[in-house]
Amino acid sequence: MSVRSLPTVTPRPRTVRVRRARWFVAGCQAATLVGLLFLGVLLADVVRDGAPMLRPHLVTHFPSRFPAQSGYASALVGTVLVISLMAFLAFPLGVAAAVYLSEYARPGRLATLLHVNIATLAGIPSVVYGLLGLGLFVELGRMGKSVLAGACTLALLVLPLTILTAREAIAAVPRSVRDAAYALGATRWQVVRYQVLPYAAPGILTGLILALSRAVGETAPLIMLGALQYVPFLPRSPLDYFTVLPIQIFNYVSQPQPAFHAVAAAGIILLLAVLLLLNATAIWLRTRWQVRW
Repeated sequence: MSVRSLPTVTPRPRTVRVRRARWFVAGCQAATLVGLLFLGVLLADVVRDGAPMLRPHLVTHFPSRFPAQSGYASALVGTVLVISLMAFLAFPLGVAAAVYLSEYARPGRLATLLHVNIATLAGIPSVVYGLLGLGLFVELGRMGKSVLAGACTLALLVLPLTILTAREAIAAVPRSVRDAAYALGATRWQVVRYQVLPYAAPGILTGLILALSRAVGETAPLIMLGALQYVPFLPRSPLDYFTVLPIQIFNYVSQPQPAFHAVAAAGIILLLAVLLLLNATAIWLRTRWQVRW
């Protein structure tokens, strides 16, 4: 091909490129503002309905057929127990699986197949995990409708998300960090333990935050599992019956009396507070363990 036959590209004027860049930024800002606007309207409506019911008895009383005496004591304790046990089960398994797939598994069809299957599992509806937990933990494992069965089911639910985020965080570690450690005579385990995991810790803990945020609001798998709506006692062991805040809120919303709807709105505020507390703990751990290079 001769030089004369090459297509000529006329550069666009700088003003056109600058104008397009400004339109792109304006579109991104508009999309962000729309999301924040809907979130603000939702929060304002919930706070308006639930603020009058934010009293100490909300976290000290058990469910009641009288709205003024209804509380979330058993649901609050059940939520903290289930989510804590779920994180204890899912987080080590997810990080270990991500380390194996990223650092030890040989590239090939099997690794690709595992990655595709894990990504597919992350998109399966949560109600399917509820049916799986009912058959695997409640019936086959004979755990009953207990805290342990609920935590195991939610651990299965968030495990693919934990593996994917941890694997992406490990993959983002520069190759030069590993090569430098190997050049000093470090073994593969030492490279993973002292170089890769500290470098990837912020991304791994971000995945933990996302997993906690998803698990704390899940209702469908626990309803399929048989979690109770009325529990007038606190669970004292992992094998006790339980309920969680989303199920208790759903129960109050289903009542015909408008006063119960105000109790449900107050429960939503309480659920948001629990979620913010768990996320704040994870962010604090991420900041504490973060390694600056």
